[in-house]
Amino acid sequence: MSRRQGPRQLGPALEAVVASAAPQTLLARVQGAWAEAAGAAIAAQAQPVSERGGVVTVECSAAVWAQEVGLLAPRLCERLCEALGDTAEVQSLRVRAGGPARRS
Repeated sequence: MSRRQGPRQLGPALEAVVASAAPQTLLARVQGAWAEAAGAAIAAQAQPVSERGGVVTVECSAAVWAQEVGLLAPRLCERLCEALGDTAEVQSLRVRAGGPARRS
């Protein structure tokens, strides 16, 4: 007789399904790495919303956050490229204010 296995966690299976269903565009990859590259405080106030030719547009909740992200843009690009690996094509960030509401 074989032993019946106990229940398995659903989380890892769902993560694999979601990862395989996600689009493999540069924007999708940047959005996935944003919180790690930008840090929790910035990620709560600013989100990548579009990409064209390696330029990622980031919408910020307020002008002060747009200014902060703009000042940090070169370092954020470096961190995004590190997080995304050798194939990263992020050349610069375009920042605008008045974007998404806070995310937690």
